[in-house]
Amino acid sequence: MARSVAEHLVNQLVAAGVERIYGIVGDSLNPIVDAVRRTDGISWVQVRHEEAAAFAAAAEAEVTGKLTACAGSCGPGNLHLINGLYDANRSRLPVLAIASHIPSEQIGTQFFQETHPDRLFNEASVYSEMISTAKQVPRVTRTAIQHALTVPGVAVLTLPGDVADEHVPDDDAPILVPGACPARVVPHEDDVDALAEAINRAKKVTLFVGAGARGAREEVLELADLASAPVGHSLRGKEIIQYENPHDVGMSGLLGYGACQEAMEEADLLVLVGTDFPYDAFLPDDVPTAQIDIDVSHLGRRTRLDVPVHGDVGETLRLLNTRIVRKKDDKFLRSMVKKHAGIMTKVVGAYTRNVEKHKPIHPEYAAVQLDETAAEDAVFTVDTGMNNVWAARYLTPNGRRRVIGSFLHGSMANALPHAIGAAMAEPGRQVVALAGDGGLSMLLGELLTVKAYDLPVKIVVFNNSSLGMVKLEMLVEGLPSHATDSPPVDYRNIALAMGIPAVQVEEPRDLRKALQDGLDRPGPALIEVLTDPNALSIPPSITSGQIRGFATAMTKEVFGGGMGEVMSMARSNLRNLPR
Repeated sequence: MARSVAEHLVNQLVAAGVERIYGIVGDSLNPIVDAVRRTDGISWVQVRHEEAAAFAAAAEAEVTGKLTACAGSCGPGNLHLINGLYDANRSRLPVLAIASHIPSEQIGTQFFQETHPDRLFNEASVYSEMISTAKQVPRVTRTAIQHALTVPGVAVLTLPGDVADEHVPDDDAPILVPGACPARVVPHEDDVDALAEAINRAKKVTLFVGAGARGAREEVLELADLASAPVGHSLRGKEIIQYENPHDVGMSGLLGYGACQEAMEEADLLVLVGTDFPYDAFLPDDVPTAQIDIDVSHLGRRTRLDVPVHGDVGETLRLLNTRIVRKKDDKFLRSMVKKHAGIMTKVVGAYTRNVEKHKPIHPEYAAVQLDETAAEDAVFTVDTGMNNVWAARYLTPNGRRRVIGSFLHGSMANALPHAIGAAMAEPGRQVVALAGDGGLSMLLGELLTVKAYDLPVKIVVFNNSSLGMVKLEMLVEGLPSHATDSPPVDYRNIALAMGIPAVQVEEPRDLRKALQDGLDRPGPALIEVLTDPNALSIPPSITSGQIRGFATAMTKEVFGGGMGEVMSMARSNLRNLPR
């Protein structure tokens, strides 16, 4: 039986394992939506904003590793996808986006809602093509799926509504070409020898581990043991390497904590393991550096590079570890681990003393309470900003939990739509959206999506009525904070008006029970925590320029009549100063 382009594409998606398409229906998308209605094994998830559709698809791909899909109607509809697709593409997640288009005969005439999605999405994808005739199907649609799965990343198909209704002439063609197994990227023996020689020669080795080490945890820990090396990590590497790791010294970067920064700076060989860590200011330029990465374009683009190794982390370390001579001197490792333990004890103790009397609630305390009450296999989705800091420092990985965020693109408002995708993909798993009031307010309508599908998403809102990370950025630039605060909003009552059970927590002593009750109840729930707006993240390495910026900004605050706010901020943040 002859099938339309829309029907053929939907059947291809089903064959590739796609179970749902996130989006908002619209005229140019009607053929796709109707094909979904008539096809078993796939459903349409109606969100309130297409940006949320892209984020939801990305989160589903993150937790399942499978191809996912989202869609937007012509013009403004698919333009709304672009931020979420940028995020998914930078995270190398297999997402196929359908950007429906105006009638093909009108393209190029400045028709109503005309854009050029096949051009606009180039930078946010690994593949972006327009289907202008049914004769391109199934080859172009199949190629898009293969790109998304194997590069991996975002593939965008621009599809005019009239072409979507055309019949596929070669309907007997295979729906999909069978996918190949992932290739092994094995490093050159000479590079492995050079790295082994460098590690064996060095007296103080530090490993800094990123998301590229996924699947190679045991090999990394074996190398750390052989080299008596402290192990730091990036934010995306945290859930892979931090737990049950006696070599752990924390994290570096703007969100960092612990002894990681000092371990990198004091080493005489730093080994970057599967990380394209972007913040070069936190990478020492006076320490010999080796780097292992599966993507050759990553080698040396952030910092100095003395020993490059192009290869998969697991493949590389299985060859490397047999060449390492076990170090007898572990003084450097012991000193860094001891320093890390001391720093972490001071930070924890600073906000646990008399905490039940402190209002507004310390956000650090709230993060710890959430960590202790959440399930052992929970999926946390985390908003960009200060919530990233508290999640990075206080959510405990264990090998089963996942922490998802816009860690490479840095978009606000990702936590709630990410949670929608995660909950759709794994309905029996606890999903917690750790949202800031700034992020939640940007895509607030997605609470209606959560309610409409009765998703068991638990939204924990850290409400400080402030854009805390932006405030910090202004202060380090020597600027008093401006336009970072917002009028108080009662998100509990907004959720209740939408039919979502919700509570607001102002007293620290009430927090644990509120979290436990919300996490335990079936269906959605929102727990709003009123947190300290003056609690800011202090980076693990503070430059003289940043200190001058703080001093300048505080002086301006005082002379502007903000003495009270300055004192409040000082009291709130002394507990976070590195010691």
